[in-house]
Amino acid sequence: METETQQARGHYTYRQTVTVEELSDRGAMVGQYHEVRDVIFSPAAERTEVMIGAPLETLKNLKLTDEDFADIRNIQPFVLVDELLSLYETKPRGDEKIDDVDCWVLQVKPRQILSGQRLFDGMLWIKKDDFAIIRSEGQAVPQLHTAKEENLFPRFTTVREPVDGKHWFPVFTYADDTLAFRTGLQRIRLQIRYSNYKRFSADSTIQFAK
Repeated sequence: METETQQARGHYTYRQTVTVEELSDRGAMVGQYHEVRDVIFSPAAERTEVMIGAPLETLKNLKLTDEDFADIRNIQPFVLVDELLSLYETKPRGDEKIDDVDCWVLQVKPRQILSGQRLFDGMLWIKKDDFAIIRSEGQAVPQLHTAKEENLFPRFTTVREPVDGKHWFPVFTYADDTLAFRTGLQRIRLQIRYSNYKRFSADSTIQFAK
């Protein structure tokens, strides 16, 4: 089901809005990163991304890394496709109802993490009637520590909704977590919105802004 969902989502354009906020001990925002990208198809029908305007960046203590942006693309909207199954151990964790939907809860944990890999460690909520994943909660792993710097990642929740009457696509990711850097604690709030899903066809016309 997940492989089919991933293949279906690959035929859709959508807008991805990312906001990362640094918060003080009292919860006030002290810095922010904000960007909007359209995931579209080129005139040659190749999948691509277009940044809408320039990103806003006023972060003071945090620095977004290649791993952060890779997680935004691949881990926060996590899809457990067939080719990833060998990378993970899975364990059933009972039943739960989410928004009046009967679900199985499945724990997903990496078997091992090789150098350079970014994987998901957390829980999935799977609809009992059609096996669609409608919610995920967890963290991108591993946390990265070196002698000179640290790259830490928050726990997050991603919510999916039905888009085409059959497939459940990510619509919202959020995180509100405190990261324990050697230099001190830093609270971070992350929001990713996936909106304006539209199915692409070869007959579609895409107009690029000048």
